Amino acid sequence: MKNNIARSFEKIFQSKPILAFAPARINLIGEHTDYQEGLVFPAAIEQGIWVAIQENDSSSCRIYSEDYKEEFVFDIHSFSPKKGHWANYIMGVVSQFQQAGYKIEGFDLVFGGNIPASGLSSSAALSVAIGTALTELFKLTITKKSIVLYAQKAEHLFAGVKCGIMDPYASAFGVKNRALLLDCRTNTHFEVEVDLGKHSLLLVNSKVKHSLADSAYNKRREACEESVQILKATYPEATTLRDIPINDLEKVKALLPETLFPKAKHVITEIERVNLASNALHASDLNAFGNLLKESHRSLSEDFEVSCEELDFLAEQSWELPGVLGSRMMGGGFGGCTINLISNAHINDFQSALKAAYRAKFNIEAEFIQITLSEGARIIEQ
Repeated sequence: MKNNIARSFEKIFQSKPILAFAPARINLIGEHTDYQEGLVFPAAIEQGIWVAIQENDSSSCRIYSEDYKEEFVFDIHSFSPKKGHWANYIMGVVSQFQQAGYKIEGFDLVFGGNIPASGLSSSAALSVAIGTALTELFKLTITKKSIVLYAQKAEHLFAGVKCGIMDPYASAFGVKNRALLLDCRTNTHFEVEVDLGKHSLLLVNSKVKHSLADSAYNKRREACEESVQILKATYPEATTLRDIPINDLEKVKALLPETLFPKAKHVITEIERVNLASNALHASDLNAFGNLLKESHRSLSEDFEVSCEELDFLAEQSWELPGVLGSRMMGGGFGGCTINLISNAHINDFQSALKAAYRAKFNIEAEFIQITLSEGARIIEQ
């Protein structure tokens, strides 16, 4: 892919580019906790987005998408979001750099990627790759943390997606064979080695994405915020559900309406599961880690209600198959992938059995994606 992007750039723009790469990410555990300033546990993976870029001595920014086979041009001094267009991520990052006072000139750019499924955050990978490429091209002094914040803000303002910090953060800061225990209140992390021994992480792509996703996401956020407002009477110091002690769940249940308590319960218990998962990996206790994946799925499905029939089927069927230590839905919900911790010796049988069962139930061909934890965003030497 890297060579294809470089060749495409040279063919279209007749010059030699700088190459940047930013990876997609998985999240081991910790869903729907980021917007309550909780803990998440992401890691960068090998697949991602490559960007080829070079100055062009004009005020035009000429962009070519290798994946869409489309060109887009905007003027560096005058541009605005274009509803639903992929170029919004690029223009959004440029805008953030300009607002921060950095001088950006016209440039040529080709990008493309090999991210295999939805839910792995291709948009964050693109935004971070653009930020990394612009920083190198114009010799700017910009920290990784700033690139992450600019990428997040670009999605908010230009793509209209109120994403959390996790996706761009994992793309920028990823480390080979390590996950990031990320605190979404302080935007700081520490690395946790992920030594799976004779086991692997395997994604199963459900190949579905239900239209409920966006509206349900907003409703879940509102439910969490409403819960915090009610709980403030008893916990005046609480600013988010992160501040509610897990040992007080019964007390919280008595304080909240029946409609709100399960949503709050998920966030409070999921934050605790992230801590426990980090400890389990640190102790090389893969059975404990696998059980936490199962608990996370049950909570996301039954309490937070962001799963769907297909994801429940994939996770619960996996629990019954030999060699599987744990499985759960990953991401925002209502489709996308499950993440599975499985013995290497059982991977082929697992894929055959689950593929057949899923096809028989839903008439859909599941896709299997083996994952390697990898480095974060970087400039690629040619």
